[in-house]
Amino acid sequence: MNAHTWTQTLRVGSGFRLADLDPDSKPGYDHGKSQGQADLAAGLDDLNGLQERLFAESRVGTAKDSVLLVLQAMDSAGKGGIVRHVVGGVDPQGVALAAFKAPTAEEREHDFLWRVEKRLPEPGFIGVFDRSHYEDVLIGRVRQLAAPEEIERRYDAINEFEARVAASGTRIIKVMLHISPEEQKERLMERLERPDKYWKYNPGDVDERMLWPQYMQAYQTVFDRTSTEAAPWYVIPANAKWYARLAVQELLLAALEDIDPQWPGADFDVEAEKRRLAAS
Repeated sequence: MNAHTWTQTLRVGSGFRLADLDPDSKPGYDHGKSQGQADLAAGLDDLNGLQERLFAESRVGTAKDSVLLVLQAMDSAGKGGIVRHVVGGVDPQGVALAAFKAPTAEEREHDFLWRVEKRLPEPGFIGVFDRSHYEDVLIGRVRQLAAPEEIERRYDAINEFEARVAASGTRIIKVMLHISPEEQKERLMERLERPDKYWKYNPGDVDERMLWPQYMQAYQTVFDRTSTEAAPWYVIPANAKWYARLAVQELLLAALEDIDPQWPGADFDVEAEKRRLAAS
């Protein structure tokens, strides 16, 4: 399956129901873990080459395009693994990572998109949002951190914002990593059983687990309201970490192949420079 087929397979379309998607499934992929890991390694070479060309364009001022990967999920679904094993495999100079936490006092004085716009990737870069503005219509809705009419306003504001960002040359890849509550329980328990994982555990994660049905409904509403032509959603079954990583890598490859970055040409006389260097 080529990269562009992955985008068709995983894209949220009309009538999509999150409740119908099995977190253990591997849509569009007929191989097992060992082949998946081999395909991930092979694809990383392609991703590296495309990203290096994109970044090279930014260094000489010719880049017009960028990529924004938005990662959303319940706790322990594998966002960190995507950042380390997929995005972490390319030149970090060309990556802009933003991990959004609870807004600061200053950020709360502005519209919810204010802090997000400041972290958008520049031309030539791959931007990664580890959580994003969608927290404001997910936890904001589930925990009733904003009035219902404000949550409704935010859906339209997000669509307008993303349409403008996409029109400026940014390919937006919005990914929800979908795990089961049973899988999450195992992963959280592992963090409690391994001292080297304690730092990743947050007691609040158990509180959020208690609201799983409400979060799934909030995600469904997000897909219904904000999966657009300019910025579609992709939902990836993520109980198998290797499949989720492979799928995200293929989505990134598809976006970069569409951009088709080129090596910048020399703005000097190459032959003359060869002669000068040989004589030095």
